[in-house]
Amino acid sequence: MNQNAPLPLAHLTGSRPRVLTLAQLREHGVCASDAAERPWQQVLPGVFLLHSGPATSEERLHAALLYAGRRGADGAMITGLAALALYRFASAPALPSVPQIDVLVPATRRLRSTGDVRFVRAHTPPRPQEVTGLPVAPVARAVADAVARLSDAGTVRRLLGEAVSGGHCEPAAVVRELTVGRLLNRPHVVDAVESLLAEGRALAEDRLYRLVRGFELPEPVWNVDLRLPGGPHLGGVDAFWPEQAVALEIDTRGPRRGGDEEWSEGARKREVLERLGVTVLHVTPRKLRDWPEQQAAVVRTALTAAADQEPAAYLVVLPR
Repeated sequence: MNQNAPLPLAHLTGSRPRVLTLAQLREHGVCASDAAERPWQQVLPGVFLLHSGPATSEERLHAALLYAGRRGADGAMITGLAALALYRFASAPALPSVPQIDVLVPATRRLRSTGDVRFVRAHTPPRPQEVTGLPVAPVARAVADAVARLSDAGTVRRLLGEAVSGGHCEPAAVVRELTVGRLLNRPHVVDAVESLLAEGRALAEDRLYRLVRGFELPEPVWNVDLRLPGGPHLGGVDAFWPEQAVALEIDTRGPRRGGDEEWSEGARKREVLERLGVTVLHVTPRKLRDWPEQQAAVVRTALTAAADQEPAAYLVVLPR
């Protein structure tokens, strides 16, 4: 067989999706003038739709990725509302209704947004997820890229809420991406983040209740403030085992405004409690969700070890 002979073209119009770059068409012996004479459409610069009707949602996505990578570079992935539609977010519009497809590319790529494709640049692109065979940005990043283009407070709140309540990611991951995107200077985004963090904490507390009961741990007192008798307030904890002097906190701190102060306050509280003989455990919402058995073992070990330690200072325990 002649190694330089063009590849057969007959199978192309029957393939799915029917989208090719001009470079790919040339491999089949079709030049730009030949493509123009066929009932095809150039939907993006250098990208052709091999039929005359409207592009399907799948074809739009493939065309956007081909346009982003037509020079042989990699690293392009679907993000924003189109990505959330692929993740089947109920609060995102269905793919046919997404007016513009966002494609995340490395910051070094020199590409111009055009038609219904907009490029979003990242200095350190995340590792894409594969959804329906396509490279798609992780949910937290896709949410941030969608929020960057939205001004409706209700839509933003619903997208952030579904990201967490749907089990796609933890609140801290969303807040981190919103921080990197410099979106926390928008009042409607800040309001949505406050709701998100409250919802995330409620979910984490519910997981902690189920962990204690599901793994048959001793029942603690829940959501209490600790004080020295007649002395200062030492801080609140999510669970406390008075007999063993073991305290547990759900760590939902994220890189948001005032984050450094919040971290310092938490470190000070832990230092004071440990100086008084209290064992302080920190668990994250993600660990409670993904590794409950491991977290139960950590708590059980701390409770068992308390028997071999010096008695802790007497503390007053008050409901929070």
